Amino acid sequence: MAYVGSGVLGSSAGMDKDVMKRLFAQAKLPMVKHVTLLRAEWEKSPRKSIALIEAALKYPVFVKPANLGSSVGISKVHNRKELAPALRLAAKYDRKLVVEQGVGGAKARAREFEVGVLGNDDPQASVVGEIIPARSSTTTRTSICPRARSGHSRPAQPRRNQADSADGRRCLPRLRPFGLARVDFLMDPDGKRRIFLNEVNTMPGFTRISMYPKLWAATGVTIAT
Repeated sequence: MAYVGSGVLGSSAGMDKDVMKRLFAQAKLPMVKHVTLLRAEWEKSPRKSIALIEAALKYPVFVKPANLGSSVGISKVHNRKELAPALRLAAKYDRKLVVEQGVGGAKARAREFEVGVLGNDDPQASVVGEIIPARSSTTTRTSICPRARSGHSRPAQPRRNQADSADGRRCLPRLRPFGLARVDFLMDPDGKRRIFLNEVNTMPGFTRISMYPKLWAATGVTIAT
């Protein structure tokens, strides 16, 4: 049956956050620090797992199931007391867990940018859009509920000085997704404005309020509905 978007390999690599990060690291793309561990390792040696995470990362951190989307099972962790419950929650959904360094530290919040990519051998990138959060939460917002996801989105200004859309195109050959993708970035809110590649969504939303069609509309490309 014919379908739109990435093939099996690109979709699988895009879904597995651990594999995706390994491919990005090989390409020397900028990412936040992270730790991957198996559910069996966490359940067998909780103290050892916590020590491993704390040795590599600083709070706050984000704990995620490696193979789910729509922010299911993801928690923002501010201290050791919150870490074990977050790992237990993520372990309910996946046998592989990813813990990421929070961008911005304990007092500031990372800025979130997204780029739409369209095409096959020579993919094109849209303008860069910024997600404006509606409110802060200890648990990340769900991508399914637009109101919980963000207050609103807007084209980022200045575009090239924030999330360079070239990085959106550079990451695609590592995953081999063809057709379309949405590439998400985080920016450190400090004065250095460091950009980190967060993830690639190989099948972005296509509702009227989804970011992907909004980005292309702002670029001058209308997606037929």
